[in-house]
Amino acid sequence: MSAFALYFQLGQEHILDRNAYDHMAFVIALAALYQFADWKRILVLVTAFTIGHSITLGLATMRVISVNTNPIEFLIPLTILFTAISNLFVREEAIQLRKVQINYLLALGFGLIHGLGFSNYLQAILGKEESITWPLFAFNVGLEAGQIIIVGIFLSIGFLFVSVFGVVRRDWKIIVSSIVAGVAFTLTMDAVYW
Repeated sequence: MSAFALYFQLGQEHILDRNAYDHMAFVIALAALYQFADWKRILVLVTAFTIGHSITLGLATMRVISVNTNPIEFLIPLTILFTAISNLFVREEAIQLRKVQINYLLALGFGLIHGLGFSNYLQAILGKEESITWPLFAFNVGLEAGQIIIVGIFLSIGFLFVSVFGVVRRDWKIIVSSIVAGVAFTLTMDAVYW
């Protein structure tokens, strides 16, 4: 297996691992406002998160920044909770009318926090590499691919409920966001470090 394929797989598994439900919950919270017809917006949103994740992951892995993981492990579920709760207050018209949404900036900013959460693990793995640029790139491409898989599955389920079973789009958004908020609240309480 090539180095690119290895780190691509690591990035994909980072998102798709069943124990990575915090990452899955965040991606679902990001996508909860949208349906299949909005796929371009979701792609921008998920990519904004990946860019933020990549920046801090790269800086921490190259030891440009160093952070205490306890506050980060607390902030990660807090970002999920914030995203899920903010979804409850977004009007349908706002989703359709605005080309640049605050969600894009939030995804980028929250990606910065999430990247720090995984940096110690990746730092340990990449410490053996002569150059980390290519492995870090491969990891982030794998991360993006994993997120797109989650979004695809989520949108398929959303399509079934909204288009086939007739659930109102607003209700679908509220149900999904509320479930994610409940999970995120539990994760946040479990991560309290003081």
